[in-house]
Amino acid sequence: MCAVSFLQESPADERRRAGLRRMRAVATGLLLLAALVYVLTLRLDHDGVWGYVSTASEAAMVGALADWFAVTALFRHPLGLPIPHTALVKRRKDELGRNLQEFVTENFLTEEIARDRLASARVGQRLGTWLGDPAHRERVLVEGVRAGSAGLQRLQDDAVRDFLDELLLPRLAREPVSPLLGSLLEGVVEAGNHTGLVDLGLEEVHGWLTDNPDAFAEVVGERAPWWSPPWVDERVISWTYQQALAWLADVRATPDHPARVALDDLLRRLADDLQHDPEVMAGAEALKERLLGHPQVPETAVAIWQSVRTALLAAMADRESYLWRRGDELLAHLGEHLVHDEAWRARLETHLGEAVAFVVNTYGDELAGVISITVERWDAEQASERIELFVGRDLQFIRINGTVVGALAGLVIHAVSQLLS
Repeated sequence: MCAVSFLQESPADERRRAGLRRMRAVATGLLLLAALVYVLTLRLDHDGVWGYVSTASEAAMVGALADWFAVTALFRHPLGLPIPHTALVKRRKDELGRNLQEFVTENFLTEEIARDRLASARVGQRLGTWLGDPAHRERVLVEGVRAGSAGLQRLQDDAVRDFLDELLLPRLAREPVSPLLGSLLEGVVEAGNHTGLVDLGLEEVHGWLTDNPDAFAEVVGERAPWWSPPWVDERVISWTYQQALAWLADVRATPDHPARVALDDLLRRLADDLQHDPEVMAGAEALKERLLGHPQVPETAVAIWQSVRTALLAAMADRESYLWRRGDELLAHLGEHLVHDEAWRARLETHLGEAVAFVVNTYGDELAGVISITVERWDAEQASERIELFVGRDLQFIRINGTVVGALAGLVIHAVSQLLS
């Protein structure tokens, strides 16, 4: 990619060629001017001012020719003569590439330099300020939605089904999941993360009983003895209903209720058995295999995927949707914290620094190696022409400066000669 972009013609090349031709004409014009002055003053009296002019023009020619040779020798043989140590770019292209790679590796791709540059860039502060502008947050969302929509639309149902059938489900069937489930359940119980779900379940059951006393009475009444009088059944059912409501309310309101403690103990035992009891582990694996082996599982998973994708695409297309509003809120929140919270900025920049250091230390040599590999692939003749096109205009100033400095040196030499004679 790099080789193509450098060696390939671009619209700016014509402008570069025009600039190179112009500066060459200026440098060559000064050389011709010096030669003309030298010829015109050659037979004049050199004891006066013409001696200074003639000597200056002669020295200017020498300086101009010397620097012309030096500049030309970088890219080609001067006058087509195979003079040693000329056409350096073509002959030593690969060596120049390796030297450039070494220079970049030692002076740019080091952890210390990368961290210093990252710290001086103040990424966290600048990112937070940038996200403070609603237009910038909208731009992030637009680009994110565009990429997400393209990805979702290109991910076909057949690809999802093949992924499930050929990779995910067979891998899950081979991998033992009971130790993982046991460890996960153990962590959830120890951290108390399941209490919210328990509270939600108690609330739903209490709400259902409150709204459906007749259904409760019907369920309990079906189990009443045939010989008990109806009025006794009603009293018992009513008392049982009130006791159930009171018990659920008590469990909801008491964090250390015996029922909650018993449930926690049950979950802990289940988590331990899933990790250490062979019988329970075998049962869990058998259940997993039955579930994964059911032919409806892939179809159900694809159907769920289709629903999720449709919902996401609809939310992405609607700028008034919760997805857009929530995304803007999160980005604004992030920007505000990065601007005002030094700890947030420090964490972000620390993580970025670690990431940059990892990339530089692990892949720095490979990244720099792209330079020498790319240069080696260049055609020597074409690369020399392209490099001259890019830097040749500035190199013509060497010829111009050589002409001017040569003329000044000639004046000084002639003046010293006059003083010593």
